Amino acid sequence: MARLEVPVQLRWSDMDAYAHVNNVEMLRLLEEARIEVFWQHPVGPDGVRPETRSTAVLDAGPGTRVSTFIAHQEIQYVRPLGYRRSPVVVELWIGHLGGASLDVCYQVRDLPAADPASVVYARAVTTIVLVDSTTGAPTRIGPDERAAWQPYLEEPVAIRRRGAR
Repeated sequence: MARLEVPVQLRWSDMDAYAHVNNVEMLRLLEEARIEVFWQHPVGPDGVRPETRSTAVLDAGPGTRVSTFIAHQEIQYVRPLGYRRSPVVVELWIGHLGGASLDVCYQVRDLPAADPASVVYARAVTTIVLVDSTTGAPTRIGPDERAAWQPYLEEPVAIRRRGAR
């Protein structure tokens, strides 16, 4: 089982009037982790690209040939997450790797998953479709992307559905 863990720092503004991280802000935490995992860092002014994760194979710079489209998001809030100075850990893996799309699965935790005291605050899944930047039409996942992401393919996240017991 191979999963990625991304520490994401909470901001004071992530809290709402109920003194926990707002539901919309939780989706932003997932977005920050997703960007860190899948998108290459841009080339710096010195002409050097900073080191990135092996999964960061998508070019997010201007004029890129392939863009991403968020086709679906689903989240289950397990318990309220109060503000904390230490980062939360967003655990990511791929639950489905299709022809032009992938399902990114997440668990938001207070500690790394290997820590027995780790608590899950949210579970989620995002369907990303790769699209041609010019036409907006879906485009196939290339061999480089597939090779980078395949090691993180496992069972999808289990999200409890309404009415399910």
